[in-house]
Amino acid sequence: MQFTKAEEYGIFGVLYLAQQPSGKVTPLSEISEVQGVPEKFLAKIFQSLSKSGIVRSHRGVKGGFSLGRPADTMTVREIVENIQGPYYIAKCLHTPGICEKKDCPIKHLLTEAQAALMDVFNRKTIADLMEWTGSPRIPQSN
Repeated sequence: MQFTKAEEYGIFGVLYLAQQPSGKVTPLSEISEVQGVPEKFLAKIFQSLSKSGIVRSHRGVKGGFSLGRPADTMTVREIVENIQGPYYIAKCLHTPGICEKKDCPIKHLLTEAQAALMDVFNRKTIADLMEWTGSPRIPQSN
């Protein structure tokens, strides 16, 4: 199990937007440069995130992105799953019949680990990550 670059870049991109003043539209080029992420790759990630309302796309000369809603309402799980789809730590947890063992003890272990991981991903928000980085909480009026 490993976070993909898309998931990592998506979280860092949303975190960057959350650190901006409320209502600020941030150009994708700025996010890309500050985060050290290829702009075209970030554009694809943000396209997925904008479809789900996590970020809001603004067109035009002064276009870019802003948060779709307050940072304390966005979970890590939402962001990850809107980028890559449902998150599983092992194939056997989402693909029936892949495991040849009838009562596999490893599957039981992985099921418990999956539940614990999803609990953390569901509880932790972008606002929590902001606190961990020492970023000030900027009130969002979305």
